[in-house]
Amino acid sequence: MSNLMLYVVSVLVWGSTWLAINYQVESVDPMVSVVYRYAIAAILLFGWCLVRRLKLRFDPAAHGRFLLLGIFLFSLNYIGTYTAQQYISSALNAVTFSTMMWMNVINARIFFGTPIKPRVYLGAALGMIGIIVLFWPELTNLNLSEITLIGAGFCLAAALLASFGNMVSQKSQREGLPVLQANAWGMFYGTLITGAIALVQGAEFVFTPSTSYIVSLLYLAVFGSIVAFGAYLKLVGNIGAEKAGYAVVMFPVVALILAVMFEGLAIETHLVIGVIAVLLGNVVILVTARQWRVFWRWFTEVPARPDLAIEAKAPAPCADKPRPS
Repeated sequence: MSNLMLYVVSVLVWGSTWLAINYQVESVDPMVSVVYRYAIAAILLFGWCLVRRLKLRFDPAAHGRFLLLGIFLFSLNYIGTYTAQQYISSALNAVTFSTMMWMNVINARIFFGTPIKPRVYLGAALGMIGIIVLFWPELTNLNLSEITLIGAGFCLAAALLASFGNMVSQKSQREGLPVLQANAWGMFYGTLITGAIALVQGAEFVFTPSTSYIVSLLYLAVFGSIVAFGAYLKLVGNIGAEKAGYAVVMFPVVALILAVMFEGLAIETHLVIGVIAVLLGNVVILVTARQWRVFWRWFTEVPARPDLAIEAKAPAPCADKPRPS
């Protein structure tokens, strides 16, 4: 699968999970729903690996990487995000979590010495501006109380942990660890960690047998976990976390588009401006300088007129030469 398709899959699937998550927190503790989600995903991934006869035995060093993936990507960052949601609005949560894009840029520089090109900074800035504009009405009503600061703190911590998970995945792929098996083991460890924390906090492991809960849970487990994480982390290994992290900015955009389509959200000026800014940021980050030059030549090139080309190729008429007498 091409990098473009990996990016599109991760953005579209994760952008749509916001709708599914609404059905997961109505009657079941959020952490318990996360445990169910990743337990199902891990079982399915292990089953797929067994059917395909993929390697599942790894040395302790590899399991150390898998454990870090479980901690950062499949456990603590979700706990932080769900906890933040109890203190702040979903709008502020989305804006705050999108700072993971900048964290990826900085962490890639710190851990891998990745040179950051100016277009990455420009694209990231456009993305942040677009997200802020998208949620501007909600943000203008923000009350900077102690509760708000606590929620923002939890969300920033979650974004930082997720960024660390991106770094672990990028390093693991450079060492040759396969994404599929790494995700299976990471989700397994993440399930155990989240389950332990839920038990310590006294969460009740109940299950709601409603159609909406079961369907949304399966969607999150299969598409939101297996498919999306597989595509995104493969993209991290291919193009680097500093570029792949821009997908985080696109999730709220997809969620808003779906809200317009299915929930009757009114299309307003700030939504249009915000989406345009985020899409421009995508273009700036993902389109290389060479691709820009090819596009510019195609755009500015004056097509040749066929009639002129025929005239240019036609031989000039020869003057009559006097015949020798």
